[in-house]
Amino acid sequence: MVDVVPPAGDGVGSLAGPGLTVAMHMSDGLVNAPTAAAFGLVAVLGLAIAASRARADLDERTAPMAGLVTAFVFAVQMINFPILPGASGHLLGGALVAILVGPWVGSLCIAIVLVVQALLFADGGLTALGTNITNMALVGVFTGYGVAYALRRVAARSRRGLVATAFVAALVNTVVAALAFVVEYAIGGSGGAALGTVLGLMVGLHVLVGIGEGIITAATVAAVAATRPDLVYLLRGIRPAVGQGLTDEGVAR
Repeated sequence: MVDVVPPAGDGVGSLAGPGLTVAMHMSDGLVNAPTAAAFGLVAVLGLAIAASRARADLDERTAPMAGLVTAFVFAVQMINFPILPGASGHLLGGALVAILVGPWVGSLCIAIVLVVQALLFADGGLTALGTNITNMALVGVFTGYGVAYALRRVAARSRRGLVATAFVAALVNTVVAALAFVVEYAIGGSGGAALGTVLGLMVGLHVLVGIGEGIITAATVAAVAATRPDLVYLLRGIRPAVGQGLTDEGVAR
């Protein structure tokens, strides 16, 4: 997620003029009302499906972990890291929650974070909540999980493999979520900036953010796997049961 510090006089989240500000958290007015309503419906339908499918994943391991990762993502999103002069980024969390609790539960975790941020901290607009949930809780989470799932055999071989998988999944999830923003802006953007400018900024900045996202995600997943590998959703079904450790050489037996 990118927060670009605008020059004096430009509102945060604006997409106009030389003081262009682009953030993953879409603000009110960046897309027109029909587009916001359409993606609000997408978000509602997506979360309804996720809630239905998540019931099967919420066991004695996943349920407490879901609460922990939701709180963790919420807290870490408050911490910005610099990526360029005048620009900073912070965690999206899509790949992180998907790897630890699965995509269905993970999408609900990110959605809860976004709703609380919008209602209590005015981080992202209320009319843009549907687009933000679509980008980060649906597109971001499922992209991150798709990449991680494709690499999960690599992840199960060693701690290094798990770290590499988490890093790549987080990087790709960040860029694809940014592209979802661009698609929404192309459909009904009303921010005043050219589509090419938005595309270049969003992709370019979020590649850099994705590197930071990947480092945080890899470190967190590795820390969990080092102590409780049974809590890593991605490794279920391809590693020994509870009590076995993940070493640098592979899954301990």
